[in-house]
Amino acid sequence: MTTGRFTLPSESNFAEKTKELAELWGADAIRNSDGTQLDDAVRKLGKKIYSAYFPTRAHNEWITLHMDETPQVYLLTQRVLAETDHVSIDLMEGFFAEQLTPNYDANPAKYWEVIDRTTGAVVDPEQWEVHIDTHTVSVTGATPMHEYTVSFLAYIIWDPVEMYNHLTNDWGDKEHEIPFDIYHPATRRFVFDTFAKWLEENPDTDVVRFTTFFYQFTLIFDPKHREKIVDWFGCSCTVSPRALDDFEERYGYRLRAEDFVDEGCYNSAWRVPGRAQRDWIDFLSGFVRENVKKLADMSHAAGKEAMMFLGDQWIGTEPYKDGFGDLGLDTVVGSIGDGTTTRMIADIKGVKYTEGRFLPYFFPDTFYEGNDPSIEAWDNWRKARRAILRSPIARMGYGGYLSLAAKFPKFVDAVTHIADEFRDIHERTGGEAAEGELNVAILNSWGKMRSWMAYTVAHALPNKQTASYYGILESLSGMRVNVRFVSFDDVLEHGVDDDIDVIITGGPVDTAYSGGDIWAKDPRLAETLRAWVRSGGALVGVGEPSSQWHQGRFFQLADVFGVDEERFQTLSVDKYFPPVVADHFITADVHVDPAAREAWERAGYRIPLSGCGGGQGKAPLGGIDFGEPIPNTFPVNERVTLLRADGGQVQLAVNDYGKGRGVYVSGLPYSAANARLLERILFHASRHEDRYAAYSSTNPECEVARFPKSGWYCVINNTDRPQTTEVALPNGESECFDLDASAIAWRRI
Repeated sequence: MTTGRFTLPSESNFAEKTKELAELWGADAIRNSDGTQLDDAVRKLGKKIYSAYFPTRAHNEWITLHMDETPQVYLLTQRVLAETDHVSIDLMEGFFAEQLTPNYDANPAKYWEVIDRTTGAVVDPEQWEVHIDTHTVSVTGATPMHEYTVSFLAYIIWDPVEMYNHLTNDWGDKEHEIPFDIYHPATRRFVFDTFAKWLEENPDTDVVRFTTFFYQFTLIFDPKHREKIVDWFGCSCTVSPRALDDFEERYGYRLRAEDFVDEGCYNSAWRVPGRAQRDWIDFLSGFVRENVKKLADMSHAAGKEAMMFLGDQWIGTEPYKDGFGDLGLDTVVGSIGDGTTTRMIADIKGVKYTEGRFLPYFFPDTFYEGNDPSIEAWDNWRKARRAILRSPIARMGYGGYLSLAAKFPKFVDAVTHIADEFRDIHERTGGEAAEGELNVAILNSWGKMRSWMAYTVAHALPNKQTASYYGILESLSGMRVNVRFVSFDDVLEHGVDDDIDVIITGGPVDTAYSGGDIWAKDPRLAETLRAWVRSGGALVGVGEPSSQWHQGRFFQLADVFGVDEERFQTLSVDKYFPPVVADHFITADVHVDPAAREAWERAGYRIPLSGCGGGQGKAPLGGIDFGEPIPNTFPVNERVTLLRADGGQVQLAVNDYGKGRGVYVSGLPYSAANARLLERILFHASRHEDRYAAYSSTNPECEVARFPKSGWYCVINNTDRPQTTEVALPNGESECFDLDASAIAWRRI
């Protein structure tokens, strides 16, 4: 058993068991969590002490006297149909009244908007009236059979995270913690004065764990206590009349309510970012960072480290935006949900080290009689481990009620093993990242600023619409490639970096990830990428890459990918499919049921049919999970190499383009098989097939990581079952590994 690199949560009246588990798990640091405190006996164990600090909540004695200085959010009402020339709109229908209340203090005529959603016209404030007693707005002169909405400012009167914890843990009549907004000078002074006092009163705290700073990501609930709007990157909960006025003075134009509610889209990270959204992020981050630096400096002056939790009120810190290192933070800690979120933490620059808070969180929604939390612990570790090998985090830990976790011996044993293995990885590698064989860039509207944050709505929770894209990131998070994120603007301004082997781009049409109308507005983007591929580059398109109907094409780089999508505009132009190539370098590890392949071969191809072309396979070949289908894709010519075209549309294709290659894939939700497929796509697209074999695993459920500086390589089993694999070595030989469930094996290079 080893010690160090582990942070243990504790709570009141649990000192003896805390000491026991600290020794068992090798903890060198102890923390409290939301709603818990550390006993003096725990503080005297000789461990580093982390203290959670919430700068903008947990002081109702202040904010109840200044309720006009809580954070605010622009909300959009339900759409209401006008059946006559008068319509009444309920402001709070669908919103949770214990979390939100309309701001009637700031002049609604100046800060609110009523919009005819049938035409998009803004209704003159002379035509509508606010009724405070009923929380309604009445509109006169409405057009019958048109829908109307109100965009209004609301105070946030219950901190969303504390509310979630309160409801999850059934804290009963515990007083609701009201958040406050430091944009107001009086509240800002209170926050810094309170922190200064706290530092004096907590001399034995070694690390101030800021959880987090000032502005919560968008998290709005409905009257049934369910999430109504959630966007982990959303800036909706950051507005105030004072800030809006200051923005106008600085940027020379006034933001509308519509710039925030965004037709009901609330500026989701999936939306193509416009000028107003980008300017607000810059304005907000400038203010947030200035004040974060003050808190960090105060922590250092008191002899303490400043740690930022990447979550909750992290909005405005922008850890991947230039200048983050100037904040003076010592470390960032974040929740480990999977490989992607592990990399989101591990790849942050400008801090001394990073830490991962692993799952499960010690809450009763997981730690209850009859459940086995060790299953989630092992699953979480396997997902994180493959990413940690590629980009190390320095520390690990857990959060919540230790008294709950202590009741589950199987879970305690699991964490004992995981913690020892985590330390062993560091001991062997010295914190070195595994060697990457290729340099891969993810190309979208956001670029570096949203590194490892693409294709996400809620933290580590892919859904039906996102899974086929999010799987690309999850696959890359533990793959033997080096990953960076670039924006369309980067390509327009600087071209493609010389060391990039492959670019991956794509997403649904009209999103930040496919690019929206930039393809029609600025032909230089297509010009630059075409020239790069023709000179030897590799471009992989996912879903609907470069999509925008323009000049008779939907995929603007269809000539590179070899694939386009029929948008019911060119149905009279026949599409002819070449035969599918069943055996190829890319699909070499795909398992196809022999009976399915025989049926596919026997069925053959469709003969030419007027209006449809021909050549489509009559039966599916299968073997690959492409996720949500992209309908009506077709090859742009018969020279394209089709690898899958089931159901009369293309799922996977390769296209030689000058000296380079384009690859189209309709989607890849994460699985070991799909990660292996993507890895082969990248090596083939970049024409580096000759570099593929060395340190590859014959079993996709097992992966190999190589550490040339420390002289090790390891093989990991990413499943909860025993696995066997052959690992190819550079000298042409191979070694067989029989790995237990979740196991890791080390060998000298």
